Amino acid sequence: MELLDVLAELAQAGHLGAVENGAAWNEVTAALGEPWEVFVDRRRRSWPRLFAYGDLELSVCRCQKIILICLQTWHDVIDLPVALVGREKFPGQPEYADVIASLERAGCAWQPYTPLTFGNQCAIQATSSGVVFVFEIPDGEGPVLNVVGPPPHQHECPPLPGSS
Repeated sequence: MELLDVLAELAQAGHLGAVENGAAWNEVTAALGEPWEVFVDRRRRSWPRLFAYGDLELSVCRCQKIILICLQTWHDVIDLPVALVGREKFPGQPEYADVIASLERAGCAWQPYTPLTFGNQCAIQATSSGVVFVFEIPDGEGPVLNVVGPPPHQHECPPLPGSS
């Protein structure tokens, strides 16, 4: 599997295996192992918290549900969990034309995403899943994929014990 295949799968389904918005955190860690925590405030371990499996970042709310998925693609090499996509390292920084061609080969319809198209960036959105692809446009070059992710998961956590 190549990175463009992973991106097309994410665009079509809105998730990658067990990693999806609203998924129970214990199910994700059972499938992929323990992640590393991106920011740790040892004095105050409040929620939501941000975890990562290489370049796949997941925000988890206090009721232990994934609320945001963000795949960083701007590095030279993209690191993803082997258990999720079959290999660990992928060449990063895919170009706009390659991403579009991959989506079209997979039969995944898309449209421009104007809320994140401005200045030196442009964005597209997979119409079926809502997954957004944000591209950086370096001076004098074509757009390069920077980040990909489905819309955030909206929910209300149950009240904390003892709160009203």
